[in-house]
Order: sequence, then structure tokens, then C-alpha cells
Amino acid sequence: MSFTLHGIGISSGIAIGRAMLLSHATLEVAHLTITARQVDKEIARLDRAVDEVRTELLALKAHNDHASTAPSELMAFIDLHVLFLADPELVGATRRIIRERLCNAEWALVQQMEHLVEQFEQFDDPYLKERKYDVLQVSERIIKELLGRPGRVSLRKARDMAEESCVIVAHDLSPADTVSFKEHHFAAFVTDVGGVTSHTAILARSMAIPAIVGLANARAMIRDGAALIVDGARGVLIVDPDEQILDEYRIRKEQLELEREKLKRLKSAAACTLDSVDISLLANIELPSDTRAVLDSGADGVGLFRTEFLFLGRGDMPSEEEQFEAYKKVVKDMNGKPVTIRTFDLGGDKTPDTQRTPTNPALGRRAIRLSLVEPKMFQMQLRAILRASRYGKVKLLIPMLSHARQIDAALTAVETAKASLRKEKIAFDEAIEIGGMIEIPGAALAINMFFKRLDFLSIGTNDLIQYTLAIDRSDEQVASLYDPLHPAVVMLIAHTLSSAEKAGVPVSLCGEIAGDARFTRLLLGLGLRFFSMHPSQIMSVKSRVIQANVAELAPLARRLLRLDETEKIKEAVEKLNQMPGIR
Repeated sequence: MSFTLHGIGISSGIAIGRAMLLSHATLEVAHLTITARQVDKEIARLDRAVDEVRTELLALKAHNDHASTAPSELMAFIDLHVLFLADPELVGATRRIIRERLCNAEWALVQQMEHLVEQFEQFDDPYLKERKYDVLQVSERIIKELLGRPGRVSLRKARDMAEESCVIVAHDLSPADTVSFKEHHFAAFVTDVGGVTSHTAILARSMAIPAIVGLANARAMIRDGAALIVDGARGVLIVDPDEQILDEYRIRKEQLELEREKLKRLKSAAACTLDSVDISLLANIELPSDTRAVLDSGADGVGLFRTEFLFLGRGDMPSEEEQFEAYKKVVKDMNGKPVTIRTFDLGGDKTPDTQRTPTNPALGRRAIRLSLVEPKMFQMQLRAILRASRYGKVKLLIPMLSHARQIDAALTAVETAKASLRKEKIAFDEAIEIGGMIEIPGAALAINMFFKRLDFLSIGTNDLIQYTLAIDRSDEQVASLYDPLHPAVVMLIAHTLSSAEKAGVPVSLCGEIAGDARFTRLLLGLGLRFFSMHPSQIMSVKSRVIQANVAELAPLARRLLRLDETEKIKEAVEKLNQMPGIR
């Protein structure tokens, strides 16, 4: 019987294939009691399983390190999983639980895994919070080894599915599994858990694989081998579709593939509207190795380098030299194109269970708030960024500003870093531009304080929407309320853009909606001229730009600001996108 499930579409495209279910070993773990004499043997069994997983991951990385099909994001996540295997908070603590509670290794690992997941939940930053899934995945691989059912068994199962494309159905999917299935008939994947900033989403977008997350119970409801249609754009999974639905989606899939081929021709085309307005299309990156994708996309530069990714998977902060080398590589790779480097947007440190409070961590000490109370860490990063600025066009971006005193304190910190470099006779760009993120409603409403102090602004719509609508954007249960077209959100974006235009201060937009072609015409009409997005999204946005007439869009966008209901705004945006000459 056919049925449809709805989740969060994280990577667009259509896939038609057969379900391949991945087991969820942590659900099958039993609690067994052992004797004191069996403890050393049980710990040795755990250590062997950890070594097997480490060997498998390192072999996988070595095999794919030079492969053009393996995205840089994937290699980074495999490195992260290897680091988790060496983390005393995971394996070391599991050994201690075995000794203290006289229990089997599988059960001890699950107990420590759940403890670590709770700790990751305390991070403010949505990306860091979702690293709990990495803990789950590493633990899952170890448990499969302990149970005698390692992940590679599933690969043999994939080969038995003849010529049918595999659609992976899992509770969650690890990076290692993703690259392994690429060697087979991997068409798409769907998972029970995950959010828009999970590693699953990042990998899916970088590999252009249709994917849906947050389906809750898909793994339990779908039988192995079931026919599936994955509509990544709509977040729709159709199970056992009839022939009429299959025919409809086959046609849509062919049309999407033809459209994708056409878009590749736009790489060298200028992003200029029909009425000769130049638009800058920039790329968001997380790691230095991402520059390859940026250059391949034809981007005008890096609009957002999320430097907090350098922090992940380690217990300490990267040194000034490590950061400098990372920033320098990006700047040199971009060969004169602008690179906007954002200072760490990290959340508060993990706290002991006894000190936790019910306060929403997204409202706590994070980003610039954390940097200002950790001056040593902040100076280390500022010096590294400044040192890299001698190699190209670098801009410095400060996240989560909300008060004039924060801006002043950040600028003072920059001057301190500059003075220390001058004293050491280390070269840097004395005229480096400094900008601020607009991601708090209060900052958007009090925008004038930014104009007086900063050279440019960047609107972070992901957090702006979260704070405006009081919605945790990493929470699947309220994902439906996360609305970029809520009247308040649209008005804050419009107010920021119009105010900045009057003040002569350039503004970019680096949130998810910058790379969503459905919003391109609206943003152009509101006055946006600098878009920053994942490299894979640049072609589709460029196609909208070159077919737009800003002079015609501006009055229509201003009229849209009078609407006070989301549904009416959506209808108005759809009409904008259906105007003649626009696909």
C-alpha cells in the first residue's frame, strides 16, 4: 500500500529507487552483568572493536583522499570520527563504566554515549549541538563491531540489489557510510533524525544528493526493498508509489537533470540583471579545502568563512599558527578574490550536570559574547586573520553583535592585535575592512549604531529567523514554524537593506535563503546586491539574477511589505517568480 511521509528537505533533487535499510545497533543492546575476573577481557574486547573501526575509517580516508568524487566535507567528518575514537570522554569513560558497574562493553558504551549527547545539547551553536549525531554514529560503529555485524556487511547487501538504485533508509547516516555507498547505486538517503545544519545536510548539499531528514519513524515503517520516491526539494518521501505517480516523477526527474546541465553553462557568465545591475554571488565555506568547490562554481569570492569548524573534534583551540596557515591557504587559493572571515561563532563550554540550567543556550554566552570574555583566544584569532590579510583581500566579520559597547570592544581588540603585530614587525593589511553580523532583531532595529562604526554588514537569516520567531532552528519538532517569509522577518531584512543603502554601507546576506532561488527575486527587489551561499547553489541563483529586472522588482517588493500574513506574502513571492522571462 502506498503512503507518503514528510520531513525536512535538506538537498533538492528527485531520486527513484529501492529502500535499503541500515540497522540501528544501539537499539539492540542488552544489559549483561559480568564478574570482576571478566573485566579485563571485556575491556580488551572494547579496545579491539575501537581499533577495527579506526582502521576501517583510516582505510576509507586513504582510499578516497585523492578521489575527485569525495568532497572535502566528507574527509573532515571522517577525521572528526577518528578523533572521537581517541577521546577519553568516549572510550576511556566506557572502560571505567565496565570496571565500576561490572557490565558488558556494549551497554557501557551506550550509557556514556547518552551522557555525551546530553552534553552536546548544551552548546549554543546549532552546528556544534548537532555533533551529538557524530557521537551516536561513532558509537554505532563500535557497537556493530562488538555485536559482530560491522557496517561493511551492509555494502554486500547493496550489491545484491541488481541495477536498482539504492535509497538509504536509516535512523542516521555516518559520513563513512555515505562515501562507501557512493561506490554502489546510491541515489539518495532519508533519515529519522537530523536538522538543516547537521553533517547529513552539509554532505548532501556538497554531493548534490537528494536527501530528507527528520522523518521520525521512517526506518521502522519502510520494508527492505520497497519502491521509493525521494523529493528533496519538498521534503516528501513516497513509499510504494503507483505507476501514475512514478511516471510523473520520472518526467520531473528528467527535467531537473536537463536544467542542471543547462545551468553549468552559466559558470563564466556575469551575474548582471537585465537592467545592468551587477550582483555579487559569493560562497560560504567551513574548511580551507572548500576553496576547490568555490572556484569550480565561479563564485566572486568567499562571503563567509565559518572559522568555528577549525575548533571541532579537538579539546583545545587551534593555535595562532594553525589558524594563520588555514586562513592563508584560503586567501591564496582565492587569488585576489575577497575572503570574509568570521570570528569564532562558538557557544558556551560544556558544563557539569549539576550546573546546568533550563535557560535556552542560544540566548547565552556565544559568538562575540564569548570572544570578549576570552581575550587570549580572541587575540590569537585576530592576529592570525590579520597576518593572513597580507596575502589577499581579507574582510573581518564579527558575529552576533547587539550593543554599541560590543562593537567598540571588538574594534579595540582588533587595534590591540594590530599593535602587537606592528611591534613584532609582522606585515598585515592596515586598511582591512571590519563588518558585523545582523542576526538579532535588536541589531536590525538599531542599525544606525553599526553604520557609525563598521565598514560593511552581513545578514545572518538563520539566526535572525530563530530569534525573531522564538524557534530553535535545530529542533525538528518546531521546524514547520521556522518561516523565512514571516512578515516580521521580511520587514527586518527590508529595514536593514534600505537603511544601509541610505548610509552607503554594503550589506550581504549569508543565511540559507541566499542560496534558495525561490527568494532571489524578492531579495533583489528589497535591495540585496551581495548573496553568499553554498557553492553548489550559485548557478541556480545566477540563473534567476540574469533574468531579473531590479527596476521592475523594487516597487513590487515594497508593496509586498504591506502584507501582514505569511500566506499572502508567499502568494506574492510566487507571483514575482512567475513574471515573464523568469523560470
